[in-house]
Amino acid sequence: MSAPTVQRPAPGRLARLIVTRPAGEAAHWVQALRAQGWPAQALPLIDIGEPSTSEARAALQVWRAKWSHVDALLFVSGAAVSHFFAEGSVARPLAPFNTRFWAPGPGTARLLAQALGALGIAPERIDSPPADAAQFDSEHLWPVVASQVVAGSRILIVRGSSMEAPAAEGPVPGHGRDWLIRQCEALGARVEGCVAYERRPPVFDDADRALMAQATLADSVWLFSSSEALAALRVAQPSASWSAATALVTHPRIAQAARDTGFGRVIESRPSLPDVLRALESECTAP
Repeated sequence: MSAPTVQRPAPGRLARLIVTRPAGEAAHWVQALRAQGWPAQALPLIDIGEPSTSEARAALQVWRAKWSHVDALLFVSGAAVSHFFAEGSVARPLAPFNTRFWAPGPGTARLLAQALGALGIAPERIDSPPADAAQFDSEHLWPVVASQVVAGSRILIVRGSSMEAPAAEGPVPGHGRDWLIRQCEALGARVEGCVAYERRPPVFDDADRALMAQATLADSVWLFSSSEALAALRVAQPSASWSAATALVTHPRIAQAARDTGFGRVIESRPSLPDVLRALESECTAP
């Protein structure tokens, strides 16, 4: 017996485009999307702050002082860059050093160039996937940096943690970066982790909840750059149906999470703003 046909919502005139990134990033994206005529609204589904444990804060201070002792630092996101280099807290190198800085995407690389520039470090030390890469992630970063990794290399992963499940994450958690870590370790590298920030569930007010209710409709598109944001949405609206709404996602892993959440239509895009705009122009109709 054949499976029943699932009715997918068709493209229609867009009433709202929900940007789910953390507050600081969401404001930038909302401004840029509105400038192009899209009805963007911010609804951050992840709150970001400093690590809550004294142990994590102490370890962060240590790494800010001795970062040049490692061969490479991988910053998993723009938030990792911003929090690691917060308020001039990172020591300038006192001697010649060979450290490289890895960024999985152009947004992280851009923030990293700004942070390093304040320390007098040239952006040529930054490695990231090429601009025409199929995706911006750890898998596409690896061919760029693999030749740097040899037996005895020390790699530091600068990342965030989740307040709700810190113990379950292990020393250096992640999705794509788990794969990259395995590649480094297979070549004899030592990989360590540094928690620079903490992801927390957001606190929603009545306006936020009203927006979530409206955005279950077919004239709504949700922009997701994190699977964790989808998990937060499921917690916030456990009984909501998303079958009429559209999810615009920036990675195949996030696309699968959106389907698992119940979004009836899922559009995939590379994560850069021009790519997201092209996806919107191709798949959606502006108001």
